[in-house]
Amino acid sequence: MSTSDPAPAIPDISVVIAVYNDWKPLDQCLRSLAQQTYAPAFEVIVVDDGSTNTTPANIVELARTLPLTVARQPHAGVSAARNHGVSISRGALIVFADADSKLEPDCLSSLAATVASSPQHNSFQLHLLGDESSSVGRAEELRLTTIQNHMLQPNGCIRYLNTAGFAIRRSSIDPSVDLFDTVALRAEDTLLLVNLMQRGEMPLFVPAAKVHHAVPLTLLQYLRKSVRSAYIERGTYRIIAAKGVRIRVTNRERLNMLSAMWKTAKNPAIGRGAWFVLVVRQAIPRIVSFVCRITEFGSPAPTAKPSN
Repeated sequence: MSTSDPAPAIPDISVVIAVYNDWKPLDQCLRSLAQQTYAPAFEVIVVDDGSTNTTPANIVELARTLPLTVARQPHAGVSAARNHGVSISRGALIVFADADSKLEPDCLSSLAATVASSPQHNSFQLHLLGDESSSVGRAEELRLTTIQNHMLQPNGCIRYLNTAGFAIRRSSIDPSVDLFDTVALRAEDTLLLVNLMQRGEMPLFVPAAKVHHAVPLTLLQYLRKSVRSAYIERGTYRIIAAKGVRIRVTNRERLNMLSAMWKTAKNPAIGRGAWFVLVVRQAIPRIVSFVCRITEFGSPAPTAKPSN
């Protein structure tokens, strides 16, 4: 008589991570997941968005200690990769993380406790922290702390969504519609926040579920990436503007946030250098937008060539 292996138990949580050539930081992310304490049953789904190299042996090796699935797709962008991860995941709660995210050991257990005690909420923003070991990391810590403090609402929800650490109940997702708009090549998480707000929802902030978001870039690489992101994000923000939902901060709010950052930067662990890095980073989208407007609308109209 033949026997078959029993079907694997359905996990409570599915952690979805989209990667594109960023295998090195992913190693630390997966190891942080392997070290979770008192967490409910979870699976990890890594979606390789057409990386130019194959999955490294150290990532494959981690499958021995993690319920890990690595799925590969042709390069289609982070939104498509996350949607693919959702489609093959099984958990009732879907958690999104980035390859350079590192979850604290009690992150998933703290998140699960909040989800269980908050049946009226469908989405959850985890508490993001920066890595203070570099100038870029200190700037990121300053930025994340200020944004999360500023965007937190009196009811505990937050007007902010960052897929370095975000969770949503599967039951709230329409299976016939992609969760992430594949037209959005950048700022896709902000567009998702807008879609949630149009449904009358905002993520519940979970301060005890902490995720360290490292930025493994030099200062020059960080600023170059900011320029590239600002250019690509313009299309996404056009979609958001068409929806009529205000998501970006006003100039007054931006000044208040910069002031709060300046005060926080007094902390020697952060330093005022981080503040100046963020001022430059904040200026980049405005400069890119100004240059693009001049390019698109300021060029002289073409004139007909004289005939011979």
